[in-house]
Amino acid sequence: MKKLFGSVWLVVVLGILVACAEDAPTNDAADDMPVPIAVDLTVTEEAEVNAPVKMAAVVTQGDDKVEDADEVEFEVWEEGKKDDSVRIEATDEKEGLYTAETSFAYDGRFHIQVHVTARGMHSMPVKEVIVGDGGHYEEHAEEGHEHGHGHADGFSMHFVQPENVAGNEATDLVVHLELDEKPLEQARVRYEIWSEADADQRAWVEAEETKAGEYAAAHTFTEPGAYQVQIHVEDEHDLHEHETYTIEVNE
Repeated sequence: MKKLFGSVWLVVVLGILVACAEDAPTNDAADDMPVPIAVDLTVTEEAEVNAPVKMAAVVTQGDDKVEDADEVEFEVWEEGKKDDSVRIEATDEKEGLYTAETSFAYDGRFHIQVHVTARGMHSMPVKEVIVGDGGHYEEHAEEGHEHGHGHADGFSMHFVQPENVAGNEATDLVVHLELDEKPLEQARVRYEIWSEADADQRAWVEAEETKAGEYAAAHTFTEPGAYQVQIHVEDEHDLHEHETYTIEVNE
C-alpha cells in the first residue's frame, strides 16, 4: 500500500513540474523585440543666400539598410517660426539613402528635421543651418553661449533617440561622442530641453560620462507634446559643438 501511495505521489509531483515548465515565461518575447531604426541626418550646415542646401538621411535597422520606409520628409523652418514650416518629400536613392535639396533667400538660422516612418517606428533628428551671417535673433540660450556653425574636424555625435516617452516618467538621455574616430572622454555635456509650446522655459541637465565617450542623464517630461533637446558639448581644448533633436512625449 505504501509503495502504491508513493508511486501515485511521484506521478502527481512530476505532473505539477511539467505543467509549471510549460507555463514558465520564456525569453521569446525579448528575442522578438524589434531593433530600433537609426537615422543619420546630414545637411549643409553653412550656406550662402540662394545657394543649394543638401539634405540626406541614411536609415538603418541594425546592419540592415532600410529601403522600404513608409515616409521620409524633410521639414524646414526659420528660427522661431516653426508654425510656418514647409515639408519636402525625400527622393529614395536606394541603399537606405533618402535626399532632398532646398535654398534660403536671406540670411538667417534655419532648422531641418527629417521625419522617418519605417517598420512601425518613427525617428525625427534635427540639424541647424546657418545662412549668410546667420541673421539676428533673440537668444534663449545661456549668456555667453554661441551657436556652432558646423562640427570640428573629426567630431561626431550620435544621440540614442528614446522611444515611447511618457510624461511624468524619468527618461534616459544618452549620447555617444567621438573625436578622430576615438571616444571623446572627459567632456562637459549638457542637455538643453524645452517644449515647443513654451520655448521660454528651458531646463539644463548635466550629463555623466558612464563609459568612454558615452554621456547619460535622466529627465522627466511633465507634459505631453513635442520637445527640443539640444546637446551641448565642450572640452578643455575649446571644443564647442551642439545638435538638436525632437522628442515626442505621450500622455
